[in-house]
Amino acid sequence: MTAASLSRFFRPDQCSIRLVESAEIGIVGVGEATVPHIRFFNQSLGLDEADFMRKTHATFKLGIEFIDWARPGDSYIHPFGDYGLAQQGVRFHHRWNRLRLAGDDTQIDEYSLPIVAARAGRFAPPGSDPASVLSTFSYAFQFDATLFAPYLRAYSEQRGVRRTEGRVVDVQLRGTDGFIESLTLASGERIEGDLFIDCSGFFGLLTEKTLKTGYEDWTHWLPCDRAVAVPCESFGPLLPYTRATARSAGWQWRIPLQHRTGNGYVYSSQFVSDDEAAATLLRHLDGKALAEPRFLKFVTGRRKKTWNRNCVAVGLSGGFVEPLESTSIYLVQAAITHLLELFPDRGFEPIDIDEYNRIMDLEFERVRDFIVLHYHATERDDAPLWNLVRNMSIPDSLAGKIELFRERGVVVNYQHGLFHEPSWVAVYLGQRIMPRRYDPLADLTPLEDLRREAAATRALIRQAADSLPSHEDFIARYCAPRS
Repeated sequence: MTAASLSRFFRPDQCSIRLVESAEIGIVGVGEATVPHIRFFNQSLGLDEADFMRKTHATFKLGIEFIDWARPGDSYIHPFGDYGLAQQGVRFHHRWNRLRLAGDDTQIDEYSLPIVAARAGRFAPPGSDPASVLSTFSYAFQFDATLFAPYLRAYSEQRGVRRTEGRVVDVQLRGTDGFIESLTLASGERIEGDLFIDCSGFFGLLTEKTLKTGYEDWTHWLPCDRAVAVPCESFGPLLPYTRATARSAGWQWRIPLQHRTGNGYVYSSQFVSDDEAAATLLRHLDGKALAEPRFLKFVTGRRKKTWNRNCVAVGLSGGFVEPLESTSIYLVQAAITHLLELFPDRGFEPIDIDEYNRIMDLEFERVRDFIVLHYHATERDDAPLWNLVRNMSIPDSLAGKIELFRERGVVVNYQHGLFHEPSWVAVYLGQRIMPRRYDPLADLTPLEDLRREAAATRALIRQAADSLPSHEDFIARYCAPRS
């Protein structure tokens, strides 16, 4: 992703790009679900959406379903779109909350087109008319990450990126300032450079093993430290959403692709063994397993500096937050985007580096807080993990947000960060954080009028969802692999 972006936005005479990677080193390769920002990344590269989806066996994604998180038996979808329609300057969830407090038990999900369409297995791209309910949502992709990498490799090489197959065995630093001067490969070749981008994953070959950047551990807030993954045969309809089901020691993902289904169990080794986790995952597959389970170990957190001297850590080398909200690829994209905005010259101005680190710190922290919310906002007391996270202290930056929503239904918005108001509303309400009050402006509409408007909105959304083709039919016409 980094090489593709740099080759897209810099001419060869401005920036010479060398990509070093080794087939001897395995990849994580299980991150298959994304958020809508990936569409804009692909568009910035000029990729053809149908071709990209065809080459990566991708499906569309309207949101993420969460099962058994607040209580066993609960289910809600975090949609890629808004709820209802804002009127008279009042956000819809305040109007919905006024109805709820007056005795209406209609779930807010019924006022979201992407949720209603997802549950019905329907999909079409959003419309362009801002007055239409068909324009009130976005979408992302579910794709085979092991196919996305060679797809972007070909793109990069066509634009002048020089790829070298090789394993780095030594890193040389400049004596004057400790900047990275060159890399030595197993072949003996020495590669010099001005800027080094570390995409070496958890290992952090440059940023950690060489520059000793340091790591901020967030395990006390997010205790899961392992994952086991296995693909299986597709079964049932091709659903346009990812599923995250809470288990006794973590949660299980389900990601439907065109040619298979991706599955995994993220868990805490404090509460379950690797063998037990694998057995749990295999027991809950929809179809026949297509490979042996793969295990991953990780420590949730981030590097103390994402940009250290002349090295920028992108992806897992910069930090890791478990993929509960499909944020891993987004954080890669954010790192690349901010690097392009603050791209250095050979002077490496400290003010640019500090600003980059400030922004990336915010990106990681705000993803962290959103993930912690899912765990902490639970009423489950049926397993040690859930007792731990329900009662743990949480970051002050999150505690204040929860209390403000619980009291007044207010969602704190900010400039930098992935998740905006509808996302927070979805998780707050989906995990039973119900506001005690609502915006007083919602009282400007008489209650009976509000009920009629709500019923009309539900009917409009249901009609719009019913007008969409099935997800499977749309994919078959648009981006199915060619024989």
